[in-house]
Amino acid sequence: MSNQRTLSIIKPNAVKKNKIGLIIALLEEAKLKVVEVKMITLSVEKAESFYSEHKGKPFFNELIAFMTSGPLVIMALEGEDAINTNRKIMGATNPAEALEGTIRAKYGDGMTENAVHGSDGLESASRELKFFFG
Repeated sequence: MSNQRTLSIIKPNAVKKNKIGLIIALLEEAKLKVVEVKMITLSVEKAESFYSEHKGKPFFNELIAFMTSGPLVIMALEGEDAINTNRKIMGATNPAEALEGTIRAKYGDGMTENAVHGSDGLESASRELKFFFG
């Protein structure tokens, strides 16, 4: 495997519960390095653009409302096989199905409010990093 960069977002529910440091610690323990970080609040327009692939799906409006409900922590992570490493640490999308010890199992509140987002492949990582970091 090679050194990669991937996007990670700490979602509003985890930010509100003051879990930023604990989540970053889990990422760093897995040998992922935070190389860029910022806290933002998404506008509806920016959220709709970021999640445009889901437009028209039943959960889209709920997702947009949630992702614009408070601050997010946006991070560029770097490391060996960073995309897969991050996805393993995040756990299953549904926190009820996520393995014990994963971020979503620990801090997720449901399918949409699952604490974190991470890129799912090289193409999405490139696109998502450019979206937030230029």
